[in-house]
Amino acid sequence: MQSFKSTKRALKHKTTAEIKQGVLLFKSFNYPILIKYGPAVVDWCLKIGFPIKGLIKKTLFAWFCGGENISECHGTIENLAKNNVGTILDYSVEGDDNASAFDNTKDEIIATIHAAAKTEHIPFSVFKSTGIVHNDILLKVSNDETLNEVEQKTFVDFKKRFEEICKAGFDHKVRVFVDAEESWLQAAIDSLTYEMMAKYNIEDVYIFNTIQLYRHDRLAHLSNQIKNQSYKQGYKLVRGAYLEKENLRAEEMNYPTPMQQTKENTDRDYDAAVALCVAHLDQVAFCAGTHNELSSSLLVDIMKEKALPNDHPHIWFAQLLGMSDHISFNLADMGYNVAKYVPYGPVKSVLPYLARRAQENSSIAGQMGRELVMLREELKRRKSN
Repeated sequence: MQSFKSTKRALKHKTTAEIKQGVLLFKSFNYPILIKYGPAVVDWCLKIGFPIKGLIKKTLFAWFCGGENISECHGTIENLAKNNVGTILDYSVEGDDNASAFDNTKDEIIATIHAAAKTEHIPFSVFKSTGIVHNDILLKVSNDETLNEVEQKTFVDFKKRFEEICKAGFDHKVRVFVDAEESWLQAAIDSLTYEMMAKYNIEDVYIFNTIQLYRHDRLAHLSNQIKNQSYKQGYKLVRGAYLEKENLRAEEMNYPTPMQQTKENTDRDYDAAVALCVAHLDQVAFCAGTHNELSSSLLVDIMKEKALPNDHPHIWFAQLLGMSDHISFNLADMGYNVAKYVPYGPVKSVLPYLARRAQENSSIAGQMGRELVMLREELKRRKSN
């Protein structure tokens, strides 16, 4: 079992002042009322012009985001790179649902690809399909519903944006993650992603689909894809981020939930997916996107058992910026391929993303406590030296 206990390695990229700030931040996540109502209060303050932006940017935003634009992310990128950790630039703005906004988002995603092409410190780019098309179109296509003339044009425009991003990744030799979304939208995303894989994953893997293993059908889906497709495939393996929303919709619309019945089942399928990908490295490249210590340790053990090099080009680990540094930096210190998701965008526009991250991670049993304990232990170690 791999140990991730070294806080010295995990937090060597943080100053003592930053760690103290982190302690205050994670302590605040223990107050449910703050997590529930805080984002709305902050949004209201920003709307009325109350000068709170500077405070947010120096605290919550500074811990979890790289900056308001790609240029502002350079400091974070370099700081991570000094510790052998790559950056995944994640444009986290949730714009208006119109063609102009979708085009702007597409252009920004391609800008992250251009940035990645200039440095080995940015090993991946990433995007969400709902950033470049309205949810309703993905829903109808996923349900095989007939699109009217206007909807058909909208879908064609979406496919053009989608392929423009994928082609940019291929042209610039930059790997691109297509993020997973709600189950009722995913079929349309899967179909187009696999079409792009078949087209662009020719000599190497550039297009990656995301597999959410908290769905009970995703392990079989992954297995069928690997077994039945001859093209090279890329996968980002995650547990998932829409559990409550998925179960609530299934209950309201009276259909069986696509979610696993227990967390143990999710863990089982996640670890099985990792093993499946490792067993097909001639055809598959993958990224283990997880904050779970046991799953990270399992992948390390499997690689050792198979005598795979720590820096195998088809195996990556990834965590969010500001989370699970004990996993990221300890693995990177041992020579494994590690990258951090680095969200960026204007403070006001990124707030919905930050609110969801706070809510999601505060609901994970032990997650906030684990972060807080690690930060406090490192402060104690530094004081004793």
